Amino acid sequence: MDVVSFRETTEKYSVIFLDAYGVLKSASGLIDGALETVTSLIDAGKEVFVVTNDSSRSPESMAERYAQQAGGELLPPERYVSSGLLAAEYLDKQIPYGKVAYLGKPESAHYIEIAGKIPVPIADCTVKDHLVAIVLLDDEGFDWFRDVNATLNLIRRMNVPVIVANADITYPMRGNDIAIAVGSLGGLLADITEKTFVRFGKPDSMMFAYAMARAREQLPKVSKRDVLFVGDTLRTDIIGANTYGFDTTLVLSGNILPEQADLMIRTSGIIPTYISDSIAT
Repeated sequence: MDVVSFRETTEKYSVIFLDAYGVLKSASGLIDGALETVTSLIDAGKEVFVVTNDSSRSPESMAERYAQQAGGELLPPERYVSSGLLAAEYLDKQIPYGKVAYLGKPESAHYIEIAGKIPVPIADCTVKDHLVAIVLLDDEGFDWFRDVNATLNLIRRMNVPVIVANADITYPMRGNDIAIAVGSLGGLLADITEKTFVRFGKPDSMMFAYAMARAREQLPKVSKRDVLFVGDTLRTDIIGANTYGFDTTLVLSGNILPEQADLMIRTSGIIPTYISDSIAT
């Protein structure tokens, strides 16, 4: 396993897609050196986007939060591409007007609101409500024991679409710890209820196509070969971007520890174009 300098890998690409957790930030804030790297990429004329399986807050809120941590704007809101935006499009086009039950922080309800639907926290819902959908948005903002069980029973008893707006299985926490993400919760509930859920986010090609379309709104002539996708997870980031046709960099600053990387790559058969310690190297 050859670990190379991240900054050297970016030289032949004009567009850099960065995952968020594990690449730009950890649970304690921006990863050391991430701000300097993004700034240097922009100064070098690279077009930088954040492409994330994060439906916990709006792109505007993401931009504001990064700006607070960076001491100034890192990237404008239109450069944040969230799986929540795909879920919102689905709600807008495929779901009739009405109440949508959701798991997540109140801020995550943004994606239901922009779809023109009425967000209702799962704790406030019963089978007597005329729900039009159930959406799993975030792994925080609710009582896990009470509200996950409530969600399970709503799904069992109601014939409405269930949407998983974040396909991540885990995300990195402090130190070497990881936490259960919304995708894991969706998988558990789908297995128990034996129902098919609608899922959005990496590794599905729709997420990469959506990010590409967003990039082309600002850069009409960009092609796949111009893009480097940077992620910290083999299953979602690397296999999804590889399949879509992007070159990839796996960084060892998030879900995959340096001592695990070689074995995980060999056993999974998922081969990134490059491997770097972090985007700061």
